[in-house]
This record gives sequence, C-alpha cells and structure tokens, in this order.
Amino acid sequence: MNIRNFSIIAHIDHGKSTLADRLLQATNAVTAREAREQILDSMDLERERGITIKASAVTVLHRHKPGSSTDDLESDYEAPLDESGEHRAKTPPTPAPRSGPVGPLGTDAKDDEHGEIYMLNFIDTPGHVDFTYEVSRALKACEGALLVVDSTQGVQAQTVVNAYLAINENLTIIPVINKIDLPSARPEDVAQELEQVLGFPAEECIFVSAKTGQGLPELLAKICDNLPPPRPSKMKQARGLIFDAVYDDYRGVIVYIRMFDGSIKVGDKIRMMGLGRTFQITDLGKYVPKPQRVPSLGAGETGYMVAAIRTLADVRVGDTITLDLDPATEALEGYQPPRQMVFCDFYPATDEDQRGNSFEELREAIEKLSLNDSAFTFQAVHSEALGFGFRCGFLGLLHMDIVQERLEREGGVQVVQTAPTVSYIVTTKGKGGELVEEEIHNPADLPDAGVIEEIKEPICRVDLILPKDKIGDIMKLCMERRGIYKSQTFVSDTREMLSFHIPLAEIIYDFYDKLKGITSGYGTMDYEIIGYEPDRLVKVDILINGDAVQALALITHKEKSEQRGRQILSKLRGQIPRHQFEIPLQAAIGGKIIARETIKAFRKDVTAKCYGGDVSRKRKLLEKQKEGKKRMKNIGSVNIPQEAFMAVLDTSED
Repeated sequence: MNIRNFSIIAHIDHGKSTLADRLLQATNAVTAREAREQILDSMDLERERGITIKASAVTVLHRHKPGSSTDDLESDYEAPLDESGEHRAKTPPTPAPRSGPVGPLGTDAKDDEHGEIYMLNFIDTPGHVDFTYEVSRALKACEGALLVVDSTQGVQAQTVVNAYLAINENLTIIPVINKIDLPSARPEDVAQELEQVLGFPAEECIFVSAKTGQGLPELLAKICDNLPPPRPSKMKQARGLIFDAVYDDYRGVIVYIRMFDGSIKVGDKIRMMGLGRTFQITDLGKYVPKPQRVPSLGAGETGYMVAAIRTLADVRVGDTITLDLDPATEALEGYQPPRQMVFCDFYPATDEDQRGNSFEELREAIEKLSLNDSAFTFQAVHSEALGFGFRCGFLGLLHMDIVQERLEREGGVQVVQTAPTVSYIVTTKGKGGELVEEEIHNPADLPDAGVIEEIKEPICRVDLILPKDKIGDIMKLCMERRGIYKSQTFVSDTREMLSFHIPLAEIIYDFYDKLKGITSGYGTMDYEIIGYEPDRLVKVDILINGDAVQALALITHKEKSEQRGRQILSKLRGQIPRHQFEIPLQAAIGGKIIARETIKAFRKDVTAKCYGGDVSRKRKLLEKQKEGKKRMKNIGSVNIPQEAFMAVLDTSED
C-alpha cells in the first residue's frame, strides 16, 4: 500500500481545520451524519475559542491512479445548499473512476484497474505563534506539508514562518489557496504573493474551498502524485518516534508514534531507548478519526500504542521505541527542547468557595498536563503571601492562558496566577573577582544591585505584515517599545513586511492588541528569539504597607522605571480595597523610593455624639482614634486580590 504522511500548516484562521474536515469527508472517513465542524479539535477549549491547540493525527484511505490528469477528475463538487442558502458539508458524490474514496480503514480495499490504494496520514496543526513548537513536532513525523493560504487575506506572518519550518525539515510543500468561494477572494493575486515572498511558482498552487469542497479531487490527486513516500527502512530493527502522549485514567499513558524502521505488533515487548524502561504492547491503533485497533504498525505508519504505562515519568516526547529482544543500535533524532520565554507562578486558590483545592491536587494536574504539553516546565516555589505553588515556563502569553484554563477544566483545580515575566541573564562578580552568569526567571531572585555587572534581556526578531498606509504608526509603536528597525520587504501593492529587533518584555503583553488596533485588524506579526543583549535594566520592588511583595516585583529599563512604578501603584490603588488603617503603596529601586500612592483608611466620626463643651474633649477622642489606627496598622494584614497581581501587566495610561 502507498503511504503519504503530511501536515496541514497555515496562519491563524486560514482554514486548516475546515480543510481537514473536508478531507475526512472526501475520503469517506466520516459520513454525512457524523460530519461536524472542527472534527479533529477534540477539546472544548478549542471549540470555544475556534483555534487548534493540539496537533491531531488521523489516517484515511483513498483510491488514485498514479499519473492521471487532474482534468479527468470531477473537480466541480460542491456541497449542496441548505434552506438558508449556505453550503452544508456533505460526503461527495461518487467520483470518477480514476480517483475516489475507498471507505473506512480496515475494509477489504485492493488495488484494481481503477487505481491504487493510498494510506494518507495527515496532521492538523495549530496556527498561533505560541504553538510553533507543536507544529515543528508534527513536521518531524511527515514527508510533506500543505501550506494553506486564505485567498482573501493573502500571505501572513505565520504563513512565512510555517513555510520555513517545513523547508528546514526538507519537506515537499504543496501551496493551497483556500476560501475561493468568498466574494472577496483573489486567488490569482495571492498565488503571485506566494511566488514573490516564498518562491513557490504561482501555477503550482491548488485553488480550493474547504467550505464547499471545490477543488478537493485535484488536491487529493496532487497529494498522491507529488508528495514522496516514507523513506526506506535503514535497518531491520524497529524504530518509532514518540511525537505526542496523553494520560488516560483507565488505560494509562497513550503514546502516539511514527514508525520509521521495522514494525511492531500487539504482544511485543518494547524498550524506551532514552529512558531504558520496557513495556509490553497491549493495544495498537489509528485514528480514522475514531480510534480503531490494528494488529501492527509498519514502517512509515503513524498510530497510537497502549502498553500499561502507569507512570508519567516513563514516557518522554521525542524518545525512540524499539523491540527489547532485537533492539536498534542507534536512536532516532528527537526534538530540540523548547526554550520557555515567559514565566509566572501558579498557586492553588484557597477561597472559601474552593475548599479542598490543595498543593498536591495542583501538582497532580500539572504533571498530567505536562505529558500532553511538553512545551511548558514547572518547579515548586514558596511565597509568604500565597503559600506553596509552582514556577511555570511557557512559550508565550496565549500558551500560558491555555495551560491555566486546561488545569482548571481538565485537572479540576482553581489557581491564582502572578504577573508573567521573561527570563534574564545576569552577570555578577564572584568572591574571587570572577564573573558568573546566571539565568533569572523571577525578578525576586535578582541579586543585590551592588554585585551585578550587567543584565541581558531576550531580543526578538519581529516580522510585521501590514497595510502600507499604517507603516508610520506601526514604526512609531515599535520605537516606543525600544525597537530597532532592520528591513522592509515588498509583499503586494497594498502590503509590506517590516522587520524589527524588539525586547521580548516589550511585546508579550499588549503589543499584538495595539498592532491589531492600529491596523484595523489587518496587521499580523510573528516573533522569534534571536539572543540576549545587555541594557540599563533595574529591579523595581513594590512595597505594600512597608513590606515588599515579591510577586509584584518587576525588571524594567531604568528610563521607564519611574513611569512604570507610578502606573503600577495607580492600578493597585484601584484594586486593593480600603482597610481600617491607611495603606502606603511604594515603588523602590534598591533603597530609593521612586513613587508613592496612599489608600486612605475608613474613618469613623468619633466626635459625632460630642456636642457642646470644650474643644479639648473632641481632640482627646481624635487622638485616641489615631492611637488605635496605629496599633491596628502594626498587626493588620492587607488583603491583595488576584486582579492586583495582573495590574503589573497593564501599561496603559488610564
């Protein structure tokens, strides 16, 4: 049987998941009754947000006659209209004999005069910049990629990034122009943009509508004819790459593998080459898109494996599996470990409404999630204000937001999150005068200013694709964020691509929102960490009632430190409720106070019932009240709400 392994890659909202849905229908993997939007997006969070978070692998069968002209195919397939006039998804009619669906996996399908049977293993990948690592893992298990571009929006920032990811893996790329059914579609212009920016010949682009199914037969023929088959086995011993894993309460760890050499079958005893652990396979299968058991997995195939793996530490994404009795001598090339750039603390919420939510429950939820999402890291920390928790590292702010929501939904825990920060490299002078470099993920861990020689911060190469009439406003925004202009590239008559070097700390919070606001939603961005550079950075401590709150500390540029301190104190004054005593809020660099705000105390009118008589009587009551306030301030504690920790992020002037 012919095998084709490929990923579907694109910018956000360019139609990856919809195209995957239509491929499943065009190959009869799902019936019209089973069809629904985002079939492969299994998480509720993916459906609610309308984005793909986890890459999903699926296997289908398709009949195709090699070398047949696409002119012979029924290319005018469109889903019928419903009562509202909208196209509704439906399984295509019986196609021409040269190409067509075979049926569900496992049917008695054989090559005949109408064509050969192709096994198509494809992966629907995320599009957001924070999930680029998920895309790179999917590409490692493939020989080809479909680069999908919206015919109304054209080439966007993540289009370029994902294309280069595929090129770096030496994959064969098929450019696909999607959404050609829309009135504003301009497929020919977008094909020219692809040729201009990425060098793909415009005439090789496939025009499709993932919504109506138009162009699907030509795309399937192109996949079968143009994408290369899996490479021949380099050795007779079995070798498979673990590209994902998920924990199941009943079956243990379910491992997703791509076999490169040899084969494995149910009952085989396998060995994890990296960790050295051995297990016996109890179940093998493929997603079609429902899980379907198979007796074995051969070279070039993808599927899932169950082997009674109960411990999360026994599986590592990127590891190689082989047979224990006849092991391979060399492991497959795994994955480069992702570099986390955004860090924040998660603590279990201890409100009265959330009793029973403990540190151990949070640990269990994080460990299970880390198996399915190996791109984030965690380590235990302790805070005087919030107790025991975890310092977690993420690829970006959306990644952090998704992890928090998955912890609360899938893990059943409520968490308190501190303000995110980026990593810094601090050079200090040791006792013997030697220079020591240390990576700091938390501003609270920064050494005393007296021993610091320099602080380096992460610098990003930011690529922005935007309308030409907004270039001036965007350049001003980038310069305000300490950006350095690098280049400008022609994309089309109406759009340009700008490249800047900007500190990561300046873009992780609201840069993307401001970009969208300035460009009326038409601007897109992608960023990549290119290194660390020194600058005049200082640590700003936030003192509440005279005590430094480590969770609110931040590192910022010295020129902006006073402004940022005043902004944060102003936000905190609006977030922290009034108490029975006066609360001073201060921002300090070392021992120097650079900004102050005050939250006034609730004040009872103790002289209300004091009428007539000498003024000294009123003064006596006021002095007594003042002494009471002073004693209360000494023993009183300030309640800091969750919103106050996030106020550090807000850089607006409001």
